[in-house]
Amino acid sequence: MAFSSPLRALASRNYRLYFGGQIVSLMGSWMTQTATLWLVYQISSSAFYLGLVGFVSQAPAFLLGPIAGTWVDRVNRHRLLVATQVFSMAQSFALAAFAFAGAIDIPHLLVLGALQGVINAFDMPARQALVVEFVENREHLGNAIALNSTSFNLARLGGPALAGLLIAAVGPAWCYFIDGVSFIAVIICLLLMRFPPHEIVPHAKNALGDLRDGLRYTWAHPVIRALILLVTAISFFGFSFSVLIPLFARDVFHGDARTLGFLMSASGCGALCAALYLSARSGVKGLSNAIVIGGMLLGAGLISFSRATVLWFALPCMFSMGLGGVLLMASSNTVIQSVVDNQMRGRVMALFTMSFTGSAPISNLAMGWIAQRIGGATVLMFTGSICILSVWLFYRQLPNIRAAVAKARGPSRPVLTPEPTEAGTA
Repeated sequence: MAFSSPLRALASRNYRLYFGGQIVSLMGSWMTQTATLWLVYQISSSAFYLGLVGFVSQAPAFLLGPIAGTWVDRVNRHRLLVATQVFSMAQSFALAAFAFAGAIDIPHLLVLGALQGVINAFDMPARQALVVEFVENREHLGNAIALNSTSFNLARLGGPALAGLLIAAVGPAWCYFIDGVSFIAVIICLLLMRFPPHEIVPHAKNALGDLRDGLRYTWAHPVIRALILLVTAISFFGFSFSVLIPLFARDVFHGDARTLGFLMSASGCGALCAALYLSARSGVKGLSNAIVIGGMLLGAGLISFSRATVLWFALPCMFSMGLGGVLLMASSNTVIQSVVDNQMRGRVMALFTMSFTGSAPISNLAMGWIAQRIGGATVLMFTGSICILSVWLFYRQLPNIRAAVAKARGPSRPVLTPEPTEAGTA
């Protein structure tokens, strides 16, 4: 495996600005997420309401994803991303205003969570598609995607811990306010970027026709299809644990908001390690190893966490879940970005976004409802087992995927190949 500078994508000015702004903004976003989870469970003591808030905040990505992806391929992506950041800032300040007034309740969290979900439905595919334009050297694309995960997980490491301390000291309102302020950094960085004049590519078809083309392209491409199906399964079953963590923090480990922050930060620490590892890699060869190993680590972490009764045992389980989740998701993102045609990028990345965030709302609602009846430990045991099964089925498909890619590309074009010891692609 060839390693090179883990920061090489930062040679591009636009990407440096994007990376710096994102670290600040994402720190605030994780503080908001932690504050909301704790507030919902403190108000309701209900695992179902934890799932319901997760559902309304993520369902728009599933419902609007294909439409958003079509739009991303038709408009100036940079201006769209600036607009989504402005709207997100307003949403955070609205949460802060209700919290400072002492009037915040479940309906406020549901409505404002749904609003943020609509914003994210357009923000996430635009952000994914713009990474290619941020990076001047296409050989640095994989590194840029890994650094995205690094910034996300640096914030995931520090944000929840800081939120836990703030909630315990002064309440959740300050978490929302700091999140709103943090968006200013990313907006400024986006406005400082320089792009060549943007040309809108004329579309002969209407939006519905573009949407159909994107769906056909995705399903016909063996690598993209297999990865999106895997990511959908992992997101639905594997990532539903996040809405149940407050239940474990308070009722199993008998802690407070700081305990929740420590648990989420342990997951963030594992995720950060995975992102740093991927940023040091060069190329896409062998990433199927990371996808399979990551899925196994996530599943094993879920099963182990479901049996935890003390915090010291739960923390390494959360570390394993964070490590495995990012290995799988970031590697899948890199492979898809490497093989997708640019004119289809917005639509395909919208479908990829749907696969890992769009399936989550239904999962959050279902897992919260089930956990209310049979307990969170049983739910996590089941979902961890499904993750391991899904990754095993993906591993079994790898030889057929490799053969399909080789046939489609012909002998003169390179095929994404695995490590010599693995029968697969990507």
